[in-house]
Amino acid sequence: QVQLVESGGGLVQAGGSLRLSCAASGRDFSAYPMGWFRQAPGEEREFVATIGGTFGGSISYGDSVKDRFTISRDNDKNTVYLQMNNLKREDTGVYYCVAKIRPGGFFPRNIDHWGQGTQVTVSS
Repeated sequence: QVQLVESGGGLVQAGGSLRLSCAASGRDFSAYPMGWFRQAPGEEREFVATIGGTFGGSISYGDSVKDRFTISRDNDKNTVYLQMNNLKREDTGVYYCVAKIRPGGFFPRNIDHWGQGTQVTVSS
């Protein structure tokens, strides 16, 4: 059974940093894109970042997190990370780790596996 388990969320003051981790099990995702979405209360899920697998694919970020967030992965550990710096109140939300097997763009409708989410709260 495939599982994506996020950790590292919490409460942080604006301007602070957090590092999210996502440990995958049940399947080797090294060949496939993985990434992060987030969802604030009352809002739709928003793309945060994606990183390609060994078959290729680049790193990309949502406009609102560019230059502040960094995605990386360790294929030996089947784990993906999201380093979040200079956090803002608008970064508050539930962050979901995802993996995409099927072809197509990195949109929620094309995501094959979702984690349960981890809460990030940024206070002013």
